[in-house]
Amino acid sequence: MNLLEIEQLRKGFRAPTGEQTLIVDIPAFTMTPGQHVALRGASGSGKTTFLNLIAGILKPDQGQIRLEGRDIAALSESQRDSIRANSFGYVFQTFNLLQGYTALENVTLGMMFGKGSDRAYAEQLLHKVGLADRMHYRPRQLSVGQQQRVAVARALANHPKLVLADEPTGNLDPVHAREALRLIREICAESGAALLLVSHDEGVLEQFDSCTDFLGLNRAFTGGAGG
Repeated sequence: MNLLEIEQLRKGFRAPTGEQTLIVDIPAFTMTPGQHVALRGASGSGKTTFLNLIAGILKPDQGQIRLEGRDIAALSESQRDSIRANSFGYVFQTFNLLQGYTALENVTLGMMFGKGSDRAYAEQLLHKVGLADRMHYRPRQLSVGQQQRVAVARALANHPKLVLADEPTGNLDPVHAREALRLIREICAESGAALLLVSHDEGVLEQFDSCTDFLGLNRAFTGGAGG
């Protein structure tokens, strides 16, 4: 059984001129449990919109997004929120850490939306990403690479079935980018989580055994805005 099945997925946005612009038009896409998939996509090709549709942040105009057979696209906003909290991890390029909270608090707060806070597991994750001595630091006290490690720990905090990574190394130098990717893949493998990563960085993409061109999936791509 596939973990993720997408069929006839379409999403558009209305431009200020009133014109409707199609951003995502993907006939079919599947992933199996534990699979690691890399998608190559230029800026503006719709890849962020694609991930946000999968996570239930956005609702498609049409199509199906089935996670373990359940159609996320057919759910209400509150139901999608619940699925996202319990089944997905999300690693953002901009980290999206809460500046007023420590690294440990950022991870445990993320747990509150899912299965509930587990301080011991949060500490374990921060140990795994090499922040045992920084878990009580706030984001502004951490380097960019260390902030990304917190973001990785937070994404895995609720034992997700699928981790979505949107240009997760975009703000890192090449050395830290390789390390961040290694951590993401290693922890996903240990936990059995599938990984869907999108990037335009060939240095990141070449670390995957196979890489799919997002342009080949997305029939709506025009080279314009799309995220």
